[in-house]
Amino acid sequence: MKKVLILTAGFGEGHNAAARNLRDALELISPDTQVEVLDLFESTYGRLNSLVKQAHLGVVRYAPTLWRGIYSLLDHVSVADSGVTGLTRLRTALGDVLRVAQPDCVVSTYPAYAPIIRELFRDHSEKPFRLVTIVTDSISVNAAWHRAPSDVFVVPNQPTATVLHAAGVPGERIHALGFPVSPQFATPGLVPFPLEDDGPIKLLYVVNHGKKKCGKVLDRLLENERVHLTITTGRDAELKAELQDRFRERGDRVQVLGWTNQMPALMLSHHVLIGKAGGAVVQEAIAARCPMVINQIIPGQETGNAQLIQQLGLGMVAERNREVPGIIEDAFAKKARLWHEWRANLLKHSRPAAALRIAELVLAQCDDAGDWSKFAPAPLQALPDANTPGVPAIVDGNAARRSLLCDFHIHSNYSDGKLTVPELVDFYGPRGFDCICVTDHLADPRRVIGKLSNLSNLVLSESQLEEYFEVLDRERRRAWRKYGMLVLAGIEFNKDGLTKKSSAHLLGIDMQMPIASALDLPETIAQLHAQGALAVASHPHVFKSEWGKNTLYLWENQDEFAPLLDAWEIANRNDIFAPVGLKRLPFIANSDFHKPKHIYSWKTLLQCEKQPDAIKDCIRRNEHVSITLYREGGLLPVTTRIGRPAELVDKPARALPAVAMLQAVNG
Repeated sequence: MKKVLILTAGFGEGHNAAARNLRDALELISPDTQVEVLDLFESTYGRLNSLVKQAHLGVVRYAPTLWRGIYSLLDHVSVADSGVTGLTRLRTALGDVLRVAQPDCVVSTYPAYAPIIRELFRDHSEKPFRLVTIVTDSISVNAAWHRAPSDVFVVPNQPTATVLHAAGVPGERIHALGFPVSPQFATPGLVPFPLEDDGPIKLLYVVNHGKKKCGKVLDRLLENERVHLTITTGRDAELKAELQDRFRERGDRVQVLGWTNQMPALMLSHHVLIGKAGGAVVQEAIAARCPMVINQIIPGQETGNAQLIQQLGLGMVAERNREVPGIIEDAFAKKARLWHEWRANLLKHSRPAAALRIAELVLAQCDDAGDWSKFAPAPLQALPDANTPGVPAIVDGNAARRSLLCDFHIHSNYSDGKLTVPELVDFYGPRGFDCICVTDHLADPRRVIGKLSNLSNLVLSESQLEEYFEVLDRERRRAWRKYGMLVLAGIEFNKDGLTKKSSAHLLGIDMQMPIASALDLPETIAQLHAQGALAVASHPHVFKSEWGKNTLYLWENQDEFAPLLDAWEIANRNDIFAPVGLKRLPFIANSDFHKPKHIYSWKTLLQCEKQPDAIKDCIRRNEHVSITLYREGGLLPVTTRIGRPAELVDKPARALPAVAMLQAVNG
């Protein structure tokens, strides 16, 4: 079995996007390949890394001239020249990961890793793995990318290949395969939106930081009666509400969206993208064959992206945002002659299957890997004897096959969670979980707090529900293929009143389709049952160890709701609600996960077949149900076995949960 380690860092979305998309492509064309994506800056430096990322973002946004100077300095002085001084912890962590994982190929989407790898293997004649560097910038490529050697450099286009070759990188090591955009772009039959002679002109306007005062520009664009606008505002709820109010009377021609992860679909369904010259967004626009008008450039790495758009004739760069309407007018004048030129050039240069081609290259590199037996791994810390007094019992991968480890209350960044749905899958999967349910918040708009929540962008909006269920369905298939883990679709219905006794949160678990948010609780429960889903009372009693708004309505009215509900949360995060057990109500335990540290919390163990209907039946009957306080033992690295549909595959166990089981009294 081939093993691929992909290294990334969160300093700019392009690095992470390239890593995720390559992982998806590898798993698509070679399901037996073991692929791991790691951000060692995040795992090694933790809070310090978060502070550095925030500082980097602040400098880029508010002091672009300063960032230009810093970028230029990095182009002349890099960690490669300083012996990776100051990155000792990262160097140690990377060395440990390599010795344990023993990959056939290491892929780097961030320039700091190659010089560290050079230092780690300085005393060896050769590395036991192949190193592939994926350059995520175009044309203005910082020297940090190529100062340290790599077996292969993958670049997004030929102009960038020319730049690397001129900088001294041997031509045979450079592969201009494109930027690894999502494999979704390579779906057969997927074509960009056509332009009809008298049809609508669909513009996708991505509001960037520093471009919030865009109302006049948007008004000018709408002076053309053919123009239809889709505006995305990201997480800026205030701006979203402001623009919705501004264009309320033009609802037939204007759609205002908040955060969305459906940008590929939006690009494919629009004629022009208007936005900043970010590495990932520019490459996605090219893959979607969507001409781009750039209205903001961050000095340094984004300069080359803007040059690429102009040099290849794929769109236009506006020196000032107010120039955008004029550029659009020119593009669609004279029977849209200029726009048709842009689209024709995009058809020549677009590489929507780049991730698949790069994945093929990486797999070929695995065949040329060296021999890890010459590099003895560091000795591993032995596991303690489970019978040793004071040592908690350990549930390993095999034991987890008998008792299913489950978490049915998890939030993604569709509401107020920190991780995306794919990141949640890759967070829970390696930890041996058998079943998870993603349950993002959906607020009742009839209530005052619900109205405020919908403005916050921290809950699902009705317009996102279709997208939400599509993403969960896609990740459900990937989670089963990669980890043998079930992913269920769910929603946490927020029925918040002004007091704790008038507030209720209800979990819908294993939903097949959306349910409207503006329904009363009995009707919501009835609709959940109609589609075979569970209805579970979320944190129904008083919080003791965790801060949170108490939601006691269901508990205060249990005579009405106990016959309707399938289960009650007896434990949420670190709280145990003893009255639920004393009332002998059916129960489960969940983490109410919002960020990684919440994994250390109460979970559910079920002794049943690993199949959605069997899991739901087990919970309804409340037989063979236990709860476990999940902890990670810090005993890594350890190897366990995790089941897949038709086979068992080796996976590194990143976490071993210590079990403290409370057996269900109803069984």
